[in-house]
Amino acid sequence: MSLARWFLIGLLFGWSFAGRAAEPAGIELRALSDEGDFEYDEASGVATSPAGVQVTYGDATLTAHRIHVSRDSGEVTADGQVRLQRGLEVWTGDHITYNFYTRTIDTGAFRAGLKPIFAGGESLTGGKTNQTETATNAFVTTDDFSNPSYRVKAKSLVFVPGQYVEAHKATLSIGKVPIFYFPKYRRYFNRPPGDFEVLPGFRSLYGAYALGKYHWSLTTNFNGTVRLDLRSKRGVAGGLDLNGDLHEYGTNQVMTYYAYDNKPGTNSLGEYIDANRWRVSVGHSAFLTTNFTFKAAVNAQSDEYITRDFFESVYRSNIQPQSFAEFDKLWPNFTLDLLAQGQLYDFYETTERLPDIKFTGTRQQLGVSPFYYESESSAAYLRHRFAYDSQPAYEAFRADTYHQLLLPQTFFGWLNVAPRVGGRFTYYGEEQGVAATLDEQRRWVFNTGMEVSTKASRLWPAAKSRLLEVEGLRHIIEPSVNYVFVPDPTTAPRQLPQFDPELNSFRLLPVDFPDYNAIDSIDTQNAFRFGLRNRVQTKRRDGVDNLANWAVFMDWRLDPRPDQRTYSDLYSDLDLKPRSWMTLSSELRYDINETFLRMANHALTLEPNSTWSWTFGHRYLFEVPGQGPESGNNLFLSSLRLKLNENWSLRAAQQFEARDGHMEEQYYTVQRDFRSWTGALVFRLRDPRYGENDFTVAVMLSLKAFPRYGLGSERDVHQTLLE
Repeated sequence: MSLARWFLIGLLFGWSFAGRAAEPAGIELRALSDEGDFEYDEASGVATSPAGVQVTYGDATLTAHRIHVSRDSGEVTADGQVRLQRGLEVWTGDHITYNFYTRTIDTGAFRAGLKPIFAGGESLTGGKTNQTETATNAFVTTDDFSNPSYRVKAKSLVFVPGQYVEAHKATLSIGKVPIFYFPKYRRYFNRPPGDFEVLPGFRSLYGAYALGKYHWSLTTNFNGTVRLDLRSKRGVAGGLDLNGDLHEYGTNQVMTYYAYDNKPGTNSLGEYIDANRWRVSVGHSAFLTTNFTFKAAVNAQSDEYITRDFFESVYRSNIQPQSFAEFDKLWPNFTLDLLAQGQLYDFYETTERLPDIKFTGTRQQLGVSPFYYESESSAAYLRHRFAYDSQPAYEAFRADTYHQLLLPQTFFGWLNVAPRVGGRFTYYGEEQGVAATLDEQRRWVFNTGMEVSTKASRLWPAAKSRLLEVEGLRHIIEPSVNYVFVPDPTTAPRQLPQFDPELNSFRLLPVDFPDYNAIDSIDTQNAFRFGLRNRVQTKRRDGVDNLANWAVFMDWRLDPRPDQRTYSDLYSDLDLKPRSWMTLSSELRYDINETFLRMANHALTLEPNSTWSWTFGHRYLFEVPGQGPESGNNLFLSSLRLKLNENWSLRAAQQFEARDGHMEEQYYTVQRDFRSWTGALVFRLRDPRYGENDFTVAVMLSLKAFPRYGLGSERDVHQTLLE
C-alpha cells in the first residue's frame, strides 16, 4: 500500500478534521498479512483482506476477513472468522457488529471466553443504554472445549461486562442429561462462585456420611460457607463460615459448627462428653498504621476432642488453639508488644496473660562507639490454670527487664569475637491462689560470655560431574564456640512461680540471653557450646545449590547443675542433595555420656520427573523426655505418588511402628481426570491399638475451574480429603 494511502487512513481514523471536534479519535486499522496489504474503499469504509484485517481502539481489538467501519459512529460490521477481544473477554462468530465507542455487541451464533467461564448461543444483542448483552438459547460452562462435558443451558443470558452473567430458566446438564433446574442463575466474574460441594463416604466411626458445603459470595470482599454434615452413626451437624476483607480495617474470619453427636465418647478424665458439641472460632487482623498491627482470635469449643473428631487437619496442626488479642508496634530498633491471652475452657493447661506488655530493643550500635546494645523488658499479670482444675490455679504480677552490651570485633581479618555482659532484674508480686505459698520476690541475674567464630572457604571452579550434576564446587566451613557464664541468681527457680518454665525439647535449647526465654527457670550456667557447620555448594540450573549442609553442635558444662550432665547430647543436622531430584535429610541426637542413640529422624525424597515421586522416612526416639522408655518410637513412613497416564494417578502412604509391629495408618487414593473434573476414591485404615480398627472410604469430586484444594495442598496432608 502506498505511503499516501496510509497517510489518508491515519487522517480518517486517527485525527479530527476542522468542524468535527466531537468525533472520537484513535481507531487504527492494519492488515494481518506479512506484506501488510489490504483493500480499503474510502467511500464505503470497507476493508478486506484474505489474511484478515485488524481494528483497534482502546483495549478492544477486532479481526475479520471483511469489515465495514463508520468513523462517525465508531461502529464496525465484521464478517468471516470474526474475533473480538475486549480486556479479558474474547468473542468469536461469523458475523459481529460492534461499536467501539458504546462497547455494544450484536451477533448471530457466537462463542465467548469470559474468564473463568465460557459461553455460546444463537444470537447476542447489546443494550443501547446500559452496556449489557443479552443472548438467546445460550449456555455457560467452565469447560474450555468445543463440546463441553457439562453446561448450564438457558433461554436467555444477560452479560454485564466485567461484573456477571445471569441465566434465566437455566438447566444444569452433564453430557445430555439434565441434573438441576435454576429459575435464575448468576455467576460473578469478580468474586468466587456460589457452588455446592458434597463429599460422600463411609467411616467405621461415623457410618455412612455426606459432608455438604455451599460456598457463596455477597460482595467481592465478603464470602461464606454453609455446612451440612450427615453421619449415620453420629447424627446431624452444620455450621456457618464467614470471611470478610475490610481493606484498611483488616480481615475477619468466623467459623461456627454444631453437632448433635449420638456417640461422643469420653474425655481424658474418662467422663462422658455431652451430645451437644460445638466450636466457634473468630479471627481478625489489621494494619492500623505503618508498622502497627493488631491480631485477635477467639477459639471456644464444647469439649477437648471436637476438633479431633470432626476437623482432623485443624487438630493435627494445632491441638490447643489459643484466644488472644495482640498489638505490635515496630520502630527501626525497637518493638512494643501488648498481648492479652485467656482461657475460655478448662480442659487445657494454660498460662493466662492479663495482659503482658513487652518492650524490646533489637541489637543496635551505640552511636559511633564499638559497643552494641540489646534489651528486653516486660510487665504482666499472669495466672496459671490446670486442665479440669486438677490442681489449684496460682497467679502473680511479674515485671522483668534485661539489658546486655556486646563488643563484636574482627581480628586478623577472619576471626570474629563478640564478648558480652548483661544483667536481669525480675520482680514477682505475692503469689495468689488457694494453695499459694510464695511471697513477694526480687531476683537479680548477672551473665557474661563470649562467642568466637570464623568462616573459611575454598573454590574448585573446574570441578565437574554429570553424575552429581556438579558445575564447580565451593566448600564453606564455619566453626564456632560460645561460652556463657551465669552465677547463682539471687533467688532460685524453686522459690518462684513457674509461669514460663523450661520445657522438655527434642532439640538443644538456646544457651545465652535473650534467646533463652524460660524466664522463671533461669539458673546458674557455666558452659561452652561448640558448633561446626559445613556447606558444599555447586551451580545447577536453578542457581547455587547445596550438595551438602551439615551442622554439628554440643555443650560442655564446666559446672553442671544437679539436673545436668557434664556433656550434653551430640546433635547433628545433615541435608544431602546429590542430584537436583534427590534429597536426603538426617537429624541425630546421640548420648555421648551413655553412648547410645537417643533420637534419629531420616527422610529420603526422590522426584526425578512428573510421573512419580517417593518419600521414605524413619523416625526413632528412645523415649519422650519425662515419660519413660515405653514412650519412644521406631516409625517407618512411606509416601508414593505415581502418574499412570494423563488421566489416572495413584497415591499410597503407610506408617509402620516397628516397636510393636503395628501398621498404624494406611492411605490409598486413586485419582481420575475427567477433563473438566477430577475425581478420587480414597481408602484409609488406622490401627489404634486399643479397640476396633478405624477405616474410611470416600469419594471426592472437584471442578478444575474451581478446585476444592490448592495445587498440591492434599499431597501429604491426606486427612484434608476426608473433611
